[in-house]
Amino acid sequence: MKKLLTLLFSVAIALSLTTATFAQDAGTADKADKKDAKKADTKEKKAKKDKKDKKDDKMKDDKMKDDKK
Repeated sequence: MKKLLTLLFSVAIALSLTTATFAQDAGTADKADKKDAKKADTKEKKAKKDKKDKKDDKMKDDKMKDDKK
C-alpha cells in the first residue's frame, strides 16, 4: 500500500511539473505570434502608405502637365 501511494504522489508531481512546462511553452509561442502579426501589420501599413504616396505623386505630375498646356 505504501508503494502504491508513493507511486501515485510521484505521478501527481510529475504531471504538475509537466503541465507547467507546457504552459510556459505555449506562452512564448503566443508572444512570437503577436510579434509576427505586428510585423505583418506594419509592413501592410507601409505598403499602403507607399502606394498612396505614389498615387499622390502621379496626380501631382498630371496636374503639372495640365498646367503647362
